[in-house]
This record gives sequence, C-alpha cells and structure tokens, in this order.
Amino acid sequence: MVEHLINRFESGQSTLKNRVLKASPPAILTSGYLVLIIFGTSILKLPLSTTRSVTWLETLFTSASAVTLTGLGVADIGARYTVFGQTVIALLIQAGGLGFMTFSVLTVLSIGKRIGVRHQMLALEAFNETSLNKIREVARAVVYFALAVESIGFVLLALTWSGELGWRLALYHAFFYTVSAFNNAGLALSADNLMPYASDVPVNLIISSLFIIGGLGFVVLQDLWQTRRRWKRLQPYTKLILGATVIINLGAWLLVWLFERNNAATIANLPLAGQLTASWFQAVTPRTAGFNTLPIEFLTDPTTLLIIVLMFIGGGSMSTAGGIKLGTFVVMFMTTYAFLGRSDDVTMMRRSVQRNVVMKAFSVSVISMTLVIIGTMALSALEGAPLLDSLFEVVSALSTAGLSRGLTGELSTAGRCLIMILMFVGRLGPLTAAYVIATPKKRRVRYPSVDIQVG
Repeated sequence: MVEHLINRFESGQSTLKNRVLKASPPAILTSGYLVLIIFGTSILKLPLSTTRSVTWLETLFTSASAVTLTGLGVADIGARYTVFGQTVIALLIQAGGLGFMTFSVLTVLSIGKRIGVRHQMLALEAFNETSLNKIREVARAVVYFALAVESIGFVLLALTWSGELGWRLALYHAFFYTVSAFNNAGLALSADNLMPYASDVPVNLIISSLFIIGGLGFVVLQDLWQTRRRWKRLQPYTKLILGATVIINLGAWLLVWLFERNNAATIANLPLAGQLTASWFQAVTPRTAGFNTLPIEFLTDPTTLLIIVLMFIGGGSMSTAGGIKLGTFVVMFMTTYAFLGRSDDVTMMRRSVQRNVVMKAFSVSVISMTLVIIGTMALSALEGAPLLDSLFEVVSALSTAGLSRGLTGELSTAGRCLIMILMFVGRLGPLTAAYVIATPKKRRVRYPSVDIQVG
C-alpha cells in the first residue's frame, strides 16, 4: 500500500515536471512574476507590515506596482506601511528590476550545473537576448552593475540628506530611493513624491542619474565597461541608445521649460536655475521612472502630451524601464526615413537592420497602441473620467512609468483591476504577453505575393 502511494506520488511529480518543462518560456516567465506579486501581497497584508488596515485589493495593487516597477499607488506608502512593509516593497522592486530569471540563472551557475536548452530559452525571453552564449555573461553583469550603481547612489543620497534628516533617517531614505530610482519604479515614501526637492540640484541630479543609468539597459552598461567608455570601440546598438537618449532628454528638457515657464502652478515662480532643474527632472522621468517634482495634474496640455509620448517610448531593452523601448522607436523612425528616401534597406550606424527586427518593432508598437486604445476606452467607460486623464493613466500603467494625474487613487475596483492588468502586461512586454496567449508557429508554406494599396 505504501509502495503504491509512493509510486503514485513519484508519477504525479514526473507528470507535473513534464508539464512545467513543456510550458512555453513566456508562460513560465509570466508565472514567475505572478508568484512574486502574490507572495508580496501576502507579506504586505501582515499586521507587521501596515500601520493601519489596508484592503486586499490595495495590497495587491501595491505589490503589483512594485514588482512591475510601475510606481502607481492607491495608498500612501510612507503613512500606511511600517518600516518592515516599506522594506518589503523595496525588495519587491529589486526583485522585479533584476528579474526572477537573473536569480534563477545565477543559482544554477553557482552550483556548477549546466543550463539546459529550455532554461536557456527562458533566459533569452527574460533578457531579450538572441545568443545563448551571452546568457552567463549577462546574468552576472545584471547583478554586478546593479549593486555597483546602487551602492554609489546610496552613498551620495545619504550624504546629501544627512544634514536635513539626520544620519539614521538619511540612510534609510537613501536605501529606499536608490532602489526605487535605479529600478525605475518611482515609488516614494511621501504622498507628494519628490515635489519638496523641485529645485534641489543634488537630489535631482543623483536620482535622475540613477534612473537614466537603469533605463539604458545592462547590455549598454556592459559594453561601456568592457570598452572603457571609448566611443569608437562601442557596439552600434550602444551608440544608438546613448545618442538617442541624449537627443530625447535634451529635447524634452527644452520643451518642458518652454511649455511651463509661464505656468504659475509649476515653475513660473521659481528662479531660472530652479526652473531649469525642475524642467530637467520632469523631462527625463517619464522614460520611465515615475518620480515627479512638479504636480502632474497642473502641467499644461502640451507638456502632458509630451510626457505621454515619452512614457510610450520608454527606455532601453533589457533595462529596468518600460515602454515600447527606445530601440524600437528608433527602428520605426529609421524605417520611415528609409521609405521616404526610397531606400530598400533600413540602415543605422553604417549597418543594415534585419527584416525580422523591423517587423518586431512594428509589431510591438501596434500591439502597444492597440492596448492603449482599448485600455483608454475601457477606463473612460468604467470611471467616466476625462479622456486626457484616462489616456495618461493607461499609457503610464502600460509603460510602467508610474506618473499620474490623480486618477489612480480615485479608481473603482474595476478600474484598479484594469490598471493592474496593464501594469503586468507592460512589464512582461506586449510581445511576450501575446506569445503567452498564442505561441507563435513558423509556417512552412509560402503564399504568392499580393499588391495591397496603403497610404
């Protein structure tokens, strides 16, 4: 009897293992993030984590926002959660930023086991890589770079805040904001986020540097380290991301200042240095840090539209940022440029872009825009909110940006569930989410071409 039960148990384990191994890499990736969110919810619901009663939905929303690195909130973290709860949130942010696959790969490497083909495919999905040979190198680099950059940011913020907050509180705030900034989460310990520091140059520069570095992507950071930051030796992709980041950030900085310089509700009453500091931070934070030093709901309409575009673009691939990714945006732009120039090839940095990369870029963009349209219509119908507020909130959630015009805190249960779904899909990436629903299959049949009029 006992042997029979043991055999049945072992048989069940084998069946379960086979089912897990047969699951597609995106499905396993999705399950990993879901488990992390549920685990975080259960810990944050403990009496030890909260200062007063918090509903299950609020706790689930906070956990999902932390794991997906979004930063949208329905509860004031500083007031509703204890130091233990806040530390749990910071750890959820760190886990979501580095990705559970990073820890999985490093665990396998640490015990000296070889990564199997299926696990390699899972790692490729998590790291958005195409070469199996790069998995080991990237897995180590993810942790090394993250800890190194966060350590520097932690020290600088602690020194900056020590005079104002005292060493004990300064060290704690430096820890939380460093993790939140580098991982592009945007969660803060104050209900007014970083608005008290709108014209504080050191705080603005340190925190913006953290989330810009985190948003570049670990491949870019690794290339910078290996080439000793020599421009000629950098990979074309690294040059592309760095160049596009500089151009977009400087352009957005100028536009935000131009649009807001006469707005008394934002920067008009600040001195020129304060205006430039506040404009810089608000220009670079949408891709996709989620912090704000200005009241988002009082920004002018041109600035609001600019921020929506920046949130949609996002940061670099394999980074802590969200959005369609900067590389995707550049490929789409250059493809359009090549078409207008009657060129058969899309070229960048004296390199041709492969056709499948172009198709992926447009697929990601179309899927994202479709989700934005559907999400905006659904949120407007559920909440009866103004169209601009609904659009802003949906793009912020899907791009895991975390900026809000004040609508998130007033959402109904259905609205909060919709935003959580968008945050989760945005963190996985629209293509990965689509693969989970319908695993792609290669067609072996080629059909004759057809001429379709477009434009």
